[in-house]
Amino acid sequence: MIISLFIGVSQPVSAQTEGTQKGKASWYGSQYHGKRTSSGERYNKHAMTAAHKTLPFGTRVKVTNLNNHETVIVRINDRGPFVGHRIIDVSEAAARKLEIRSQGTGQVKIEVLNTPSDIASAEGFKFDIAEFTNYGSALEATPGFTVSKS
Repeated sequence: MIISLFIGVSQPVSAQTEGTQKGKASWYGSQYHGKRTSSGERYNKHAMTAAHKTLPFGTRVKVTNLNNHETVIVRINDRGPFVGHRIIDVSEAAARKLEIRSQGTGQVKIEVLNTPSDIASAEGFKFDIAEFTNYGSALEATPGFTVSKS
C-alpha cells in the first residue's frame, strides 16, 4: 500500500488548469507542520495553501464552503488528497476560515483563479528550470550564468 501511494505521488499528473470542481474537502494540520510537501516547500499550517491531485504547483484557487458560503484563496503546493473521493486538502488556517476544521470535511466548490504559467505570461516572464547531479555539470550547461549550490 505504501509503495503504490508513493508511486502515485511521484508520477506526473495531467494538469487541470481551468474551470470548477465540486466535492468534499478535508484539511491537514499540526502532524505535518514543517514537513516537506510534494512541491518541496515545507508545510505551514498557518499559510493559505492546499493539496490537489492534478493542479500545477503555484496555482491559486478560490475554495467556497457550499454550506455557509465562506471563501478562501489558497495556493496549491502539495499533492492529494488520496482518501475517498475528496477533491482538495486545505491547510489548517484555510479550514478554520472555511469553518470545516471541527467537522474535518466539508462540501466545497473550487475555482481556478490562475496558474503559474498565467502569471508568468501576463508579466512577460519565462522560466526554464534545470536540475543537475553535480556542480561541474551545472557550470558547463549554463555558461554566463552564476550557479549556486543549494
